Amino acid sequence: MKTGFDNQKYLKIQSEQIKKRIAQFGDKLYLEFGGKLFDDNHASRVLPGFQPDSKLQMLMQLSDCAEIVMVISAKDIEKNKMRGDLGITYDEDVLRLSNEFEKVGLLVNGVVITHYNGQSSADAYRKRLERLGIKVYYHYTIEGYPNNVALIDSEEGFGRNDYVETSRPLVIVTAPGPGSGKMAVCLSQLYHENRRGVKAGYAKFETFPVWNLPLKHPLNVAYEAATADLNDVNMIDPFHLEAYGQIAVNYNRDIEIFPVLTAIFEGIYGENPYKSPTDMGVNMIGFCMSDEDVCCDASRNEIIRRYYTALDNLAETGANESEVNKISLILKQAKLTTAYRRTTVAARERKESSGVASAAIELQDGTIITSQSSALLGPSAALILNATKYLAGIPHDIKLIPEAMIAPIQKTKVSFLHGHNPRLHTD
Repeated sequence: MKTGFDNQKYLKIQSEQIKKRIAQFGDKLYLEFGGKLFDDNHASRVLPGFQPDSKLQMLMQLSDCAEIVMVISAKDIEKNKMRGDLGITYDEDVLRLSNEFEKVGLLVNGVVITHYNGQSSADAYRKRLERLGIKVYYHYTIEGYPNNVALIDSEEGFGRNDYVETSRPLVIVTAPGPGSGKMAVCLSQLYHENRRGVKAGYAKFETFPVWNLPLKHPLNVAYEAATADLNDVNMIDPFHLEAYGQIAVNYNRDIEIFPVLTAIFEGIYGENPYKSPTDMGVNMIGFCMSDEDVCCDASRNEIIRRYYTALDNLAETGANESEVNKISLILKQAKLTTAYRRTTVAARERKESSGVASAAIELQDGTIITSQSSALLGPSAALILNATKYLAGIPHDIKLIPEAMIAPIQKTKVSFLHGHNPRLHTD
């Protein structure tokens, strides 16, 4: 449980980098925020020492000059798209995020509903937000986006979208998840700002892949495993290599769309201020590792964790096997097996010896505690009790919860609540 990331250094140099980028353009910077502003548990797992709300803390240092625009796709509203990690819909998460931002003193400007095409669910959501005093804007579906540059860069394209009036030099454009249309919102705003004579620029803030680490660095490979369901692939940025003779890592979607972005920028400004997709980024996370070996170890564990999560999703929902297959390939390429993860080995050994479902946890001092399913307890519930005994110095044979106390709960569960499993679980 060693630290491998200098969080204070990150907060300092990341906010400085964003200030430099604002100054580069003059009046205003639209910063497309990929990933999560808080609850960034992936980053905190692969970079031990990174706090899940680090990016939010960094933005709070810029709160005097920043405002936030939330983005949600009308398509996601219509199909009630869920956040897998929190189990809530995207439309509910927009409200949750807005409240959280305002709690810490960040100004939330409003919500842009993208891919709008007259959907009644989007209209109902707009009314709901407006009743709460939240400003709402529509950005319309543009036929042929992003390749039909002539239409996009016209009155019938970006010109048709609602203009989001902003008042501060840094505008953070964020969303509950990928595919919401954040980049298109930024570009649409640049089109409108340019027509109003405002010098506005655009930049991306993506935590991963880490552009200044090797392509096959465990941190970048762990990101591929985390986004296996999106079919993201890390690649060498060919535009950056051609422009500067330097190797930089980006991912396929940004590299594929860069020629289109160049054409859009040229339509708005007459030229593209960036020579590569990597140029557009402001991410400084690769400069803040204090112990690379610790981060590499954490990243390898994360790849295995993602593999098991994908298997679990396949078993529970019958999801597409491609995610499991992709992470299996990543494991082979990284020369990893699930035996690298110590708790996996311990749980498997306990299951082989007991013949029943088993679990394992690694504590802060490196001790591994195991458990197994019994007539009274599921393996995870038993694991919590076993770990509690170890930490409190209580002998293992002492029962923390008497069997006589568990029996009435089991009876209630099966006889009155019509449950099929009498065991007690973690909840």
